[in-house]
Amino acid sequence: MALPDSPEINASDYIDEEELITVVVPDILSGERLDKVLAQLIPQHSRNRLQSWIEAGFVTSAGQKLKIRHSAKAGELIEVLPQPTAEEQAYVAENIPLDIVYEDSELLVIHKPAGMVVHPAAGNWSGTLLNALLFHYPEISEVPRAGIVHRLDKDTSGLLMVAKTLEAQTDLVRQLQSRQVMRRYLAFAWGLVKAQTVHASIGRDPRDRLKMALMTGSASKPAVTHVHPLGMVEFGGAKISLIACRLETGRTHQIRVHLESLGNPLLGDPVYKKRLPVDAHQLEFTRPGQALHAAVLGIKHPKTGESMIWTAHLPKDMEDLGLALGFAKDQLWPDWDALDV
Repeated sequence: MALPDSPEINASDYIDEEELITVVVPDILSGERLDKVLAQLIPQHSRNRLQSWIEAGFVTSAGQKLKIRHSAKAGELIEVLPQPTAEEQAYVAENIPLDIVYEDSELLVIHKPAGMVVHPAAGNWSGTLLNALLFHYPEISEVPRAGIVHRLDKDTSGLLMVAKTLEAQTDLVRQLQSRQVMRRYLAFAWGLVKAQTVHASIGRDPRDRLKMALMTGSASKPAVTHVHPLGMVEFGGAKISLIACRLETGRTHQIRVHLESLGNPLLGDPVYKKRLPVDAHQLEFTRPGQALHAAVLGIKHPKTGESMIWTAHLPKDMEDLGLALGFAKDQLWPDWDALDV
């Protein structure tokens, strides 16, 4: 396996873009004051918090900081960068075990279990990877976000890199931005999945701000997922496919949204589950969420420039599920060098 070449940098491909909230002003709110508009479009945050972010310069349109009394225009694209409160910033070190795959003076590569949140957020202020990092590596508190460079969804397992220095974090972020980072996933999906590349832009679902959706226009960003089937079995009257996916971009929930759009939602996904077969509920699956595993991670070392690639076999719950469904053990760990994905 070779790392991808470095194309022109596109900063919007940074995998942590989910923190930036983008909204488009609807016709019905045209002419209304900015804080009132945002309170309508971003109801998960209080009007007082939104006002504080506006006053602090974290609300912009076309690169310009907006004022609270700004009169919103229909079709105007507004970007909001949420800021944590003082309480939310008081992250506490917690003695949570970490599965360290690789470590040196510049970075860590961690095998994250399903069920672990990467970064504290509403509803998950403890028990996260960040809390664990602060305990095991107190010095990493000097690096923004305790060195976290990219994320995996709570219920996605697999490989994740953490920078131990600011210089390493800056370099790794640039590699993500320029699509030089190799990210390959294994997943179980409903139905017969065909080999294909999905080009479908993704944005925040305007009807449910906790979800992502296929979208067009300025509120969405391009997303590209390469999908390769590894095998298929019958379950009741339905089919289940084992697939490998390679990301070019790192949109929030990208693989889950793209596979659902194909009519092949991931097994166990609690959110993106349109067109599930009627027998889906009969499948016993101990994993807390979607059957998705980040199996391969490749980067250029931030200090030496050496190409480095790590692999992580399926966790036991996914392997047991695959064997119980009838997949062969060698199917559950493909020859990545031989795959065109």
